[in-house]
Amino acid sequence: MSASGAALPLRFDGKVALVTGAGGGLGRTYALLFAERGAAVVVNDLGGSIKGEGKSSSAADRVVEEIRARGGKAVPNYDSVEQGEKIVQTALDAYGRIDIVINNAGILRDRSFARTSDLDWDLIQRVHLRGSFKVTRAAWNHMRNQKYGRIIMTASSSGIYGNFGQANYSAAKLGLLGLSNTLAIEGQKYNIQCNTIAPTADSRLTQTVLPQELLDALKPEFVAPLVVWLCHESCQENGSLFDVGAGWIGKLRWERTLGATVRQKDQQMTPEAVRDNWERICNFENATKPKSSKEAISTLYEVLNKLDEKQGVSMNPTSGSIQTSTSSIDPAEAIGKKIPLTEYTYTNLQPILYALGVGMTTKDPDHLKFLFEGNEEFSCLPTFGVIPAQDAMNGALASIPGLNIDFTKVLHGEQYLKMHKPLPTSGTLKSKGTIADILDKGSGAVILLDVHTYNEKDLVCYNQFSIFVVGAGGFGGKRTSDKVKVTMNPPNRPPDAIMSDITSVDQAALYRLNGDWNPLHIDPNFAAFGGFKKPILHGLCSMGFAARHVLKQYANNDVTNFKAIKVRFAKPVIPGQTLETEMWRDGNFIHLQTKVKETNEIVLAGAYVVLGETVYKPKTNGIGMREELQSDLVFAEVSRRIKNVGKELVKKVNAIFQWDITKDGNTAAQWTIDLKNGSGELYKGAARHRADTIFTLSDDDFVQVVSGKLDPQKAFFAGQLKVKGNIMLSQKLEMILKDYAKL
Repeated sequence: MSASGAALPLRFDGKVALVTGAGGGLGRTYALLFAERGAAVVVNDLGGSIKGEGKSSSAADRVVEEIRARGGKAVPNYDSVEQGEKIVQTALDAYGRIDIVINNAGILRDRSFARTSDLDWDLIQRVHLRGSFKVTRAAWNHMRNQKYGRIIMTASSSGIYGNFGQANYSAAKLGLLGLSNTLAIEGQKYNIQCNTIAPTADSRLTQTVLPQELLDALKPEFVAPLVVWLCHESCQENGSLFDVGAGWIGKLRWERTLGATVRQKDQQMTPEAVRDNWERICNFENATKPKSSKEAISTLYEVLNKLDEKQGVSMNPTSGSIQTSTSSIDPAEAIGKKIPLTEYTYTNLQPILYALGVGMTTKDPDHLKFLFEGNEEFSCLPTFGVIPAQDAMNGALASIPGLNIDFTKVLHGEQYLKMHKPLPTSGTLKSKGTIADILDKGSGAVILLDVHTYNEKDLVCYNQFSIFVVGAGGFGGKRTSDKVKVTMNPPNRPPDAIMSDITSVDQAALYRLNGDWNPLHIDPNFAAFGGFKKPILHGLCSMGFAARHVLKQYANNDVTNFKAIKVRFAKPVIPGQTLETEMWRDGNFIHLQTKVKETNEIVLAGAYVVLGETVYKPKTNGIGMREELQSDLVFAEVSRRIKNVGKELVKKVNAIFQWDITKDGNTAAQWTIDLKNGSGELYKGAARHRADTIFTLSDDDFVQVVSGKLDPQKAFFAGQLKVKGNIMLSQKLEMILKDYAKL
């Protein structure tokens, strides 16, 4: 960090912080420091004893008075943390939002384990673990909706290392760490960060377990700065644990030995084998430090990879899935069952990330409408429709009765996507899944999962996932179904068009950010376990490449003309290889197959895209107005002005401006002001020569801008006014609109 960056004070103006147990000690110090830095603070304290007995408002009131006396903003709250909704509502009622939650409230009921009563246990769990859960859950959806939140859980060295007489307290405190770690994962896409601290400071809790001479050297003021930093919008720390006290801060992480494999070929695993390998199992030399559950479990994949196939484990060389025979399926019980409703909330970021993930690039000007949220035609690629639907498939099948599936054997066999409406570029989509049918293919079972995705009440797309479960066949079921969206072979003639793209070596690493976190696509060890020399590309990524090839070749990148796509995933792709899509046009039906150019192997087979009936409708410069517009009056005045002093304006301006006027979200009129050619001209329709600047805004907003009631800059940054081309030339319009085009 630069010296100038380090000197900037950390401010919280406009933010609202909630601190539980803020009537004294650490909580009071947090509240004071947040208020000093500009935050509005909710000071929560039940006012009970150290054992959780009694209630008083005086503790919270004193801290609120302290903050207000220093010129800060604060309100008190006297509810128990088990009433988290009431505490958070206090913040909403007073300040209209909640940005920061500090779970600090706590009590002690120290007993040796043998003397710990049910009440001693339950009360500690209720205040520390359940209380933090209740307060955080009450704030969670508000943070999700505003795409911002910072949460702190308060653990303890007792929870990390244990402490005599604190079994109840230790269990609750370590439970908070697990809660924090999961919230850090679930909140990441909503810009909600959650961290845990294990503070050591002078408080009424630590006074019972630390000697006085040590307490004298510990102050809450030596802990609060860490908490404030972790809650600042510029801090990107997430899912971490910190030991803090006396002005010292350390970050903790799990450590694991290299361990030992005690399972031997063709032999039972025995207690004696564990005993004989005990020294290796416990040896921390060259210890590993896994950062996630996925990373931790990768060792097990490596172990399985080293075992002989006679152990009953083998890999499918095409899919990379483990084949065993532990799945059992009861079609009668499973067919027709509903998948729990899933929600997918996203901003402009996710469609852009998806477009990059399927190979779009700023090198191609046609791609800008999918990569830049400020583009006047900013759109979602149609195949982005698989992203909100995939949550219904990922893990949700485990909840369906009659499907006892080993998910290490699941392959994604085919995909069908039908578009009912163009996808919104941001919002919340809800997906409803149903087990449509189950087929017995002998060597495995095919599960047809239908997923309908809605924007509020409007159906926007429908997906059918064809899921092949290796080794789950032979249950006597039917082999075909009229519910299957079938594949179709291409015509027996040379393709009408071929498009190709070289995938990036990081293509899979980029595409997985859309939510498919399977380590097969990034972890070389996992890929090797699957029988691959390198991590492979997602099949849905290859489908995205093929779909946009068709969209560009036959639909001029108009997403409204993309109606459906069906593919079968035939072979894997290695990132860095070239995807070549062969296309055969039959009216608005486009057959396709995609190959790896380097090997000539077909990776997408039996595929097709259905386009709309108006794909080949030619564009026209003239657009008739559907109704009388207010802007007509303005352009009539502009036309009069140009006729009078057109030559003078051409000399001063030397530019062509096109105006796209919208009504109810649709283009209602186009006007062109040509101040570059001849004596100047205003005419209805798109520019006959290349426009230097194109403006898009509604009829109402146009009139507001021209009349001076709406500032153009504010309209631009608010998204009401969209500008394409040379934005600086827009300054020259003032001489035309401000003084002469009055209503």
